[in-house]
Amino acid sequence: MFPACIEGYFFAFFSKIRYIIDIMKTPHSFLDLGSVFDELFDAAHQFCNDFEYTDCYPGFSYPPMNVFLTEDKSLTFEFALAGFEEKNISLSFSGDYMIFSAAIEDSSVSKATSVSEAAGSGSAVNVHYLKRRLKLKNIEKQKYYVPVDKYAHEKVRAVFKNGILKVTIPPRPEKTQGQGISITIITEA
Repeated sequence: MFPACIEGYFFAFFSKIRYIIDIMKTPHSFLDLGSVFDELFDAAHQFCNDFEYTDCYPGFSYPPMNVFLTEDKSLTFEFALAGFEEKNISLSFSGDYMIFSAAIEDSSVSKATSVSEAAGSGSAVNVHYLKRRLKLKNIEKQKYYVPVDKYAHEKVRAVFKNGILKVTIPPRPEKTQGQGISITIITEA
């Protein structure tokens, strides 16, 4: 059901839980809950750190994005990339993963920093933001699961319009099985 490496980590994690339960069942034993929870959280943290990508479509908070299937079973990604230029966006496939990167130009980043030019004087002044939600930053090698046996990587279509990058990967055609061959069974005498 799971790859062998994941099963090993599940076993290690749940063996720690079993150890805690065994300690709790032992009569007259002292249970240090602090160390028990430390061990449990360390095991969970180690489990998460050992896998670079545990989610097929990770919840990256930046850039905002949608992932959905269309009626024809095409896998579609929509990335909100306001402030980015098409020439600085990179998409590629490596095995079963689509790798997405984007770089913001230095001139765009300097506009978003805490220093801006005063109107007409040409000198720099400090800016005090009352609310700052638009933070432009580079996006480096985000990976998204797109299995090569189910989707035609070579037919990907990416459209960048009005700050939205829409990437559509069509499904591979399903292999149809023929009628088959009928076999007649005879009886030998």
